[in-house]
Amino acid sequence: MKTEALLSDIDTFKADPRIKLIAVRIKKENYKPDALIEILHTAQNVYGYLPMSILRYITKELRIPPSRVFATVSFYHFFSLKPKGEHTCLVCTGTACYVKGAQLILNEIESKYGLIPGQVSPDNKLGISVARCIGACGLAPAVVLDDEVQAKVNPDDIIGKINAKIALP
Repeated sequence: MKTEALLSDIDTFKADPRIKLIAVRIKKENYKPDALIEILHTAQNVYGYLPMSILRYITKELRIPPSRVFATVSFYHFFSLKPKGEHTCLVCTGTACYVKGAQLILNEIESKYGLIPGQVSPDNKLGISVARCIGACGLAPAVVLDDEVQAKVNPDDIIGKINAKIALP
């Protein structure tokens, strides 16, 4: 019975069109282990995060140790092992942003949505994260909302923008 379920999972996995996009990228890179970061970017773009099953698939296809894949994923901030949410809000907590109110922004997000950095809303609509510095110190406090840098934001502004993204009144 377990074998049948496992085979069914493998068939489902192979039938997933997202796997085909990753397979095409791996083939385009000639199965070279040196292309790991580019392949991980493709997988992240396709899934929104990096599921363990996809990491195992990449490991197998590139014939590299799982430790190398995991080390790469855990080293780079861009990669995520957990779903990030349909919309992402990254608050910069670097010195300039922190001094100019980053913590107030995080407090307001927690108050309004009940989310702290690293969490995703139960409906998977919003994910909150922080970065030590996004390199936009002149725009402090800065927030990256769905890949768009928001400059000199205050808590009310960012809550309004988040509400507009996730369609809340």
